[in-house]
Amino acid sequence: AAVTMVAGCGGNANKQAEQKLPDKIVIGLDDNFPPMGFRDDSGQLVGFDIDLAQEASKRLGIPVEFKPIDWDSKEAALKSKQVDMLWNGLTITDERSQQIAFSKPYMNNAQLLVVRADSPINDRAGLAGKVIGTQEGSSSIDALEKNAEFKDSLAEVKKYGDFVNAFMDLEIGRIDGILVDSVVGRYYMAKKPGKFKVIDDKMGDEKFGVGMRKEDTLLQDKLNDVLKQMSEDGTMTKLSRKWFNEDITIKVQ
Repeated sequence: AAVTMVAGCGGNANKQAEQKLPDKIVIGLDDNFPPMGFRDDSGQLVGFDIDLAQEASKRLGIPVEFKPIDWDSKEAALKSKQVDMLWNGLTITDERSQQIAFSKPYMNNAQLLVVRADSPINDRAGLAGKVIGTQEGSSSIDALEKNAEFKDSLAEVKKYGDFVNAFMDLEIGRIDGILVDSVVGRYYMAKKPGKFKVIDDKMGDEKFGVGMRKEDTLLQDKLNDVLKQMSEDGTMTKLSRKWFNEDITIKVQ
């Protein structure tokens, strides 16, 4: 059952004294974002973030429900209380931090430029006048905005509902390249060896965190405590090796 708990200090303590932990946490996600959260061949939701959230649920003593949402409207879904958290390879950015609160970061991410393995394009400059794809509402869009000269050199940036469809179009030649989160890009490329190549991995270094409403400071603090525990006791490392064959998590402070 939800209980009133006091945490923090000063004004934050007063706010949290009035808060209750929820009876259930609804987690919003893009259910086609492997290997963070996606559906397996039987239609079950699986992935690194799914496993991590389920373990956090056990430690918090609060059940979780996973709810696929339009990722491009994720902040609106959170603010309107359709969901309580955004937990699916969510990059911490300054722009997003103005609208929502974040947990402590738990994983590194980067932006990759990917082309077909047989493409004559071997660097960022080679995409001048070409068409690249990326996911609508993803941090790849932010990376493009920060690399304005590169963006302006492109003929078109085609935006997809998810990266999987972007990769499908790249494979059959409908687009010339993709700007993609490294965790998704490298996972997808490993599933289709010899089909693609990375031509640039310096488009942006990022960190993943869990998104919440700014007013939910009690839940934010409790989740941070649990993430720190899972970082320190090796749970995150174990899950990372399960999904990535290496530990790409970062120590939660």
